[in-house]
Amino acid sequence: MANRKSKRRDSHADQLDPETHLDVFKPSATFVQDEAAYEDLKRSMLGDDGEVIEEDEPNDDDDDDSEDMEVIKDETEINLINLRRTIYLTIMSSAGAEEAGHKLLSIVRPGQEAELRGMLVECCKHERASSNTRFYGHLGQRLCGISRAYQAGFEACFARCYAAAHRMGTDELRAAAGLFACLLATDAVPWRNMLGGVRIAEEDTTSSSRIFMKVMFQEMAEQLGVRLLGRRMNDDDEPEVRDALFPRDSAENTRFAVNFFTAIGLGGVTEPARKILSL
Repeated sequence: MANRKSKRRDSHADQLDPETHLDVFKPSATFVQDEAAYEDLKRSMLGDDGEVIEEDEPNDDDDDDSEDMEVIKDETEINLINLRRTIYLTIMSSAGAEEAGHKLLSIVRPGQEAELRGMLVECCKHERASSNTRFYGHLGQRLCGISRAYQAGFEACFARCYAAAHRMGTDELRAAAGLFACLLATDAVPWRNMLGGVRIAEEDTTSSSRIFMKVMFQEMAEQLGVRLLGRRMNDDDEPEVRDALFPRDSAENTRFAVNFFTAIGLGGVTEPARKILSL
């Protein structure tokens, strides 16, 4: 049996051609013609570009990445509420304006100045004692000295509070006026930017806005003194402030402003305006 199998293998081996001539390289005499035929065959199968266009298959990994990159927006404003709560607790737990300012500046990030400013004004509105409103005023002064963004923000807050004075209660009105009086008395904000939009005239004021101005200027007189306050109010270098507090467009408006400041106990600041009326 074994001899029969070996004979069969030998017979098959004899039938195979080993092609030993392929072991030695020999240049083809028809190489150029063969290459041209190959190029023709390739163009007929693959097109002129010779590139196979494969259809893109959907990639599950790309879908997963796009889902992971989807931004989830929090509509509950929970972060904003937490920030306001932190600001409120920090203000209430601080012993002084310096301590409160140091803590708040370490909490508030760039872009959150409006929230800090708004919470400061709202907290001040709920204070009753004038000494407490000065705490907020000194805190606002510290913030304004650090960034111009706080100055511009308090200027806008003053304009809103003055325009909405008729909507505030008496205690809120007095507290807000005390805050802005402290900011002005300490030059935390430019006078022309804050008072330039105010006009002490009968047609431009209401009973509420006059109370607001009364409290604010009385507080400023207490901090600066009537003489210095009068010089600042009638400073020729700041005509925007002077003309807003003592309008000179008509004698009637000038007389109204003089009578207003005299009635609130600040007649000493009206001397320059009285001289104009006497001419």
